[in-house]
Amino acid sequence: MGTPSVLWNVAKKCFTVGLVSLTVSDRFASIVSVRGGSMSPTFNPKTNTLFGSLSDDYVLVEKFCLQKYKFSHGDVVVFSSPYDHKEKHVKRIIGLPGDWVGTHYDVVKVPEGHCWVEGDNSASSMDSRSFGPVPLGLVNGRVVHILWPPHRVGSVERKAPQQRVSSS
Repeated sequence: MGTPSVLWNVAKKCFTVGLVSLTVSDRFASIVSVRGGSMSPTFNPKTNTLFGSLSDDYVLVEKFCLQKYKFSHGDVVVFSSPYDHKEKHVKRIIGLPGDWVGTHYDVVKVPEGHCWVEGDNSASSMDSRSFGPVPLGLVNGRVVHILWPPHRVGSVERKAPQQRVSSS
């Protein structure tokens, strides 16, 4: 009659591991898949495979930056789409609150509580040039490392185009 006891112990351990994992991914860090070519060549560079397709990169997203919204120009962030909260985007921060950002057609001031984000591959990126400044409350974390594929493991470089941004 030890079976119910063993099943109960396994269920308790699975529940505990699930709660700990959920807490870690919600508060500290998580792993996110990056799809598409909008951040190429930083993520998903074209590969010379038989199919010539893009392979997904998996990245580590740290969430300590969310406590006081500590972001810098050039940080790569994951954020919820302003149009559909279920959709996630990965883009680079170009402008922070109070900055003036030059676009192809205009100069835009980033309002307080917002940031200006753009993809590294501007030809195929849906970003602030399409939907405007992103509220900092939609940011889910900062991308710090590439975890997959193995030959690309490493930290993510912070790059900011200085000639397009001026502080107020």
